[in-house]
Amino acid sequence: MNHEFSTNYLKENNAKHYWHPMVDPKLSEKDLPLIIVKGQDRHVWDIDDNKYLDLMGGLWCVNVGHNRPEVNKAIADQLGRIAYYNTFNGFSNPSSIELSTKLIEMLAPEEMVKIMFGSGGSDANETALKLARQYWKVMGQPEKVKIFSLKNGYHGVQFGAVSASGGIVWRRAYEPLMPGFYQVDTPDRYRNPWSDDPYELSEICAGILDREIQHQGPDTVAAFIAEPIQGAGGLIIPPDDYWSRIRKVCDKHDVLLIADEVVTGFGRTGEMFGVRCWGVKPDIMNFAKGINSGYIPLGATAVNNRVAEAWEKDHPLAPIMHGYTYSGHPVACAAAIANLQIVENENLPANAATVGIYFLEKLMELKKRHKSIGDVRGRGLMLGIELVKDRKTKEPFTPMDPYLQSIGPHCREKGVLVRNQGHRIIISPALTFTKQDVDEAIDALDSAIAVDK
Repeated sequence: MNHEFSTNYLKENNAKHYWHPMVDPKLSEKDLPLIIVKGQDRHVWDIDDNKYLDLMGGLWCVNVGHNRPEVNKAIADQLGRIAYYNTFNGFSNPSSIELSTKLIEMLAPEEMVKIMFGSGGSDANETALKLARQYWKVMGQPEKVKIFSLKNGYHGVQFGAVSASGGIVWRRAYEPLMPGFYQVDTPDRYRNPWSDDPYELSEICAGILDREIQHQGPDTVAAFIAEPIQGAGGLIIPPDDYWSRIRKVCDKHDVLLIADEVVTGFGRTGEMFGVRCWGVKPDIMNFAKGINSGYIPLGATAVNNRVAEAWEKDHPLAPIMHGYTYSGHPVACAAAIANLQIVENENLPANAATVGIYFLEKLMELKKRHKSIGDVRGRGLMLGIELVKDRKTKEPFTPMDPYLQSIGPHCREKGVLVRNQGHRIIISPALTFTKQDVDEAIDALDSAIAVDK
């Protein structure tokens, strides 16, 4: 049956047949999702032609901005040649080869040498977890299978990825999860029971990982995975020496270090990659989102020479029996090549650093004016506001608190899209953001948060 897809038809049918991600379906039916129909750089328009400043960057990912003609042209040109062919044994395509070469060049400081492609961040992390276990089998240590991660970490929705994720809200409905996954404490400078001193906190949290690996038995532990800065788990920025301490713990116990750069990769933190904020070289790195700014689904997993050399051995388990139908998708890879050219040519990591500093300063001023703001934090264009009922006790607002629920709609009325993540407001705009955009965003946030007065 053919339908005239009018505005009213789309609104009426938005949640009628479609279960939206990460929400109770009843809420989608009650409060109809905003239908976005157009984008241009830092702005998007809804189906009623209302214009919004996009503080979400799509979902952490539209780093170069919406509707960039360079990326659009790369996609159209690739479609004009061939839309798809598989990259399984015996086949390849030019854009996947070119992108793999480009990524390895960009990752030279981290000494990465090999790439595998998937369709997103969950794929990338799933790939890393499987490669870590396979690595130790090929290396003749088949009992090294356990994966360690952080309690507030988020690594995706596939069973391996969600088993590594620490948040109960992502796990509870799907338990029991996979065996062999263990979480340790996050170095949360705002919410921890130990210390306000970041270096002491870093030492404590690294010590917890060290002791837990010893307790489990280092000969049973394959890898530790973490985000350089935790995103969905609360915008948690670790102390400056945390990652170097974790690298030492992993080296001490011969455990692979996996950096989940799905959010932090390609400039969001003010550095091209999140681990460069702390000068640490992981063994495996995972990417998505900013790799092609979300124009076409794509993820990637990179390994260093230490890991790659294992596959030079003759071993019955050496074949990589992993991959996706869309691994190395030619259109997605073509979009990524054009996207990364923009990131480098316009030096977007530097812009993220400069504008991010300005944004954080403005958020700190906002905190002084509003008693409901317990903390603000950020690095580059990856920022967060933590809302609390009481600053002294740090008691957070519950997710369904009317005050918390009012902030997003109020900002929309002011022409700004923000993301509530529990009692936190997450800010992750395009890396093309300007100081003028920051001023507009702060004005909307100021007005929305002022409801607490």
